[in-house]
Amino acid sequence: MIIFLVDRSFFERDDSVKEPIKYHIHIRLLRKGDDFKTAFGPGTACLLKGIERTGSINQATKDMGMAYSKAWKVLRVAEEQLGFPLIERNVPSGSSLTEQGRKFLAMYDQMQEAANQAVQEVLEKSDF
Repeated sequence: MIIFLVDRSFFERDDSVKEPIKYHIHIRLLRKGDDFKTAFGPGTACLLKGIERTGSINQATKDMGMAYSKAWKVLRVAEEQLGFPLIERNVPSGSSLTEQGRKFLAMYDQMQEAANQAVQEVLEKSDF
């Protein structure tokens, strides 16, 4: 979970406000179905980044504290919902992201950053 804090100087206009507003945004994406609980989101993105970094689903899950079987389920469901493979399984050398997987992850990160910037801008312009 990412929590962004608004600079305290933003609140100098109103002495009754003592703590900054905290927020976090979770974007979830899917193409098929309507179950946003299992849609591509921050957990799937984190898993893909771990696979990209380590070249291994097993190592990525260990680093995240996620069960290996859950990782496979998350990947299978995400690939089914999106309609394309996210990773390539290269036995015995490990796994890597597909070109579509890399592009989709980059797009997801851009969307997450844009959403966070939009919220930050609204907060900065508000009286809170």
